Amino acid sequence: MTNPLHSDIKRAAEIIRASKRLVAFTGAGISVESGIAPFRGPGGLWETRDSDKFHKQYFMRHPEDSWQEIRELFYEHVGQAKPNKAHLALAKLEQAGRLQAIITQNIDSLHYKAGSREIYEFHGSLRELECLGCGRKCPYETVNLETLPPHCRSCGGLLKPDIVFFGEPIPEEPMRRATKATHSCDVMLIIGSTGEVQPAARLPHYAKNRSGATVIEVNIRPSAYTDVITDIFLQGPAAATLESLKTEVLAYR
Repeated sequence: MTNPLHSDIKRAAEIIRASKRLVAFTGAGISVESGIAPFRGPGGLWETRDSDKFHKQYFMRHPEDSWQEIRELFYEHVGQAKPNKAHLALAKLEQAGRLQAIITQNIDSLHYKAGSREIYEFHGSLRELECLGCGRKCPYETVNLETLPPHCRSCGGLLKPDIVFFGEPIPEEPMRRATKATHSCDVMLIIGSTGEVQPAARLPHYAKNRSGATVIEVNIRPSAYTDVITDIFLQGPAAATLESLKTEVLAYR
């Protein structure tokens, strides 16, 4: 008997091979197998963490307290994670010329570590810290996080991870690049996104409704996209599913 998932993977691979511009849209689910829990939902990080400490206003009023949480959660946990087979599969597809860009909601830099380079990090990344005084950015490895909060070597201003906190807008450049990619793609590959975090969650809808893109979704369970815009739903863990999809796509060059 034919495995329905295998048939759907073969059909998805055929669509990807025929596409002219494939764009991936990734959420927290792609990094779960790297040991990073999603922020929302059962077992999510916000069940055990005070999300208020990641609000821009709280950070400005209580930088030391906020930085304690930032260091423990982001740099001692998320920052130590390694890419899994799903991240590596997308990097291989990019290197083979099959994938044009990745739009990610994640701040973990795992796409970058996996070797992908055309990445639009919608919510920023942990790779750099930004000075709220002079605007200078520096690699986090060059900053001593033993003494908190850290300050800029140039002006003495407060340093903040170069990520979008609650209460902050999406930076103009990643918004522009992600929107352009969405409007120009003919296939969008959604991986590990619940479709609930705005404004990023709107992008796949733009791809489907404005660009006419075919939407292929990889998720462990149905999302807000599945019954609304998804054309092919590949239900399963991201690592194994993307590895199979990548192998099928690259089997015919």
